[in-house]
Amino acid sequence: MTESLQDAILRQRSILKGWLASSLTILAEGCRDAWPDRAALERRLEEGMAELPYCKYLYVLDDRARQITANLSRRGLLPEHFGRDRSERPYLAEALAGARSSLSEAYISRNARRPTLTAIQAIETADGRLLGYLGADFDLRELPATQALYRQPEHWVQLRGDPAIRAGLFHQARTDSLMDQRIDPVLDLIRELITGHGAFHAKLHFSSSRATIWTLNDPYSYHIHGIDELSDPNLCIAYPPCPYPAKAIVPENRVRDVLQTFKALRFMDETLYLRSGSLNIFNGLVGLTFSCDGSHYMPWDEFLTKNLGFWLGNTAQA
Repeated sequence: MTESLQDAILRQRSILKGWLASSLTILAEGCRDAWPDRAALERRLEEGMAELPYCKYLYVLDDRARQITANLSRRGLLPEHFGRDRSERPYLAEALAGARSSLSEAYISRNARRPTLTAIQAIETADGRLLGYLGADFDLRELPATQALYRQPEHWVQLRGDPAIRAGLFHQARTDSLMDQRIDPVLDLIRELITGHGAFHAKLHFSSSRATIWTLNDPYSYHIHGIDELSDPNLCIAYPPCPYPAKAIVPENRVRDVLQTFKALRFMDETLYLRSGSLNIFNGLVGLTFSCDGSHYMPWDEFLTKNLGFWLGNTAQA
């Protein structure tokens, strides 16, 4: 079963917290033994950087979350952070509430403006009296990969658009675009690019008469074509022939059905109509944006089960 985005994040956080637990506990014990000698604490932090290879900063706070060491970085000591009051920072909330160890939610750091995690470990005496806290900051970009790439669940996602556009929906009407006037040859050409020339993701902008495509031969770039190019079969010459990929989720013989449904949605009503539609044959998702600015993302096979009455009957939810 495909896990949700939140489940994937929670699982990754659990892995990271487990990975950090032993090293931070040992380092906190070393800080306890050096307490409250600033120089001795900073020497222990320097040793700690070698024990935590992905750590960006280490520092020690007193029991009120005021910093009593410099920041220790890979480049050495950063003394300007000594005396800093961190008590209002969100990543201290759990520790100040009594947690012995905590791992923050990701946040944007104040200085580098980058996604960061902070781990906090309580520093305690042998009999459990709180002395202060050990802080460790981690740049998300520098953390090791601990799981497979997140894969988005394949279910219908519905997103509301601009309220101003929705409010004016019944004061507008579809105007024939150049793509509308040439829609059949355009759709035939797009189908040919997908099934025979390596296009794996195509987005048709019906109102502005253009298309954006991504191809197997050049997957990191997208190509934009206006209506004149989309009306000319010679466009296929610019893209080398490519067999339909075996890993595609969308069957080759159903690509035409998806595109023809785009056409039906484009002309289904003069007020509620399709502005743009996309198809990705690898994740099997269809993307739709309507005149009310509502957007939908749904599996291709579910998309093909919806008739026009479904879309027109859900005007308020589109």
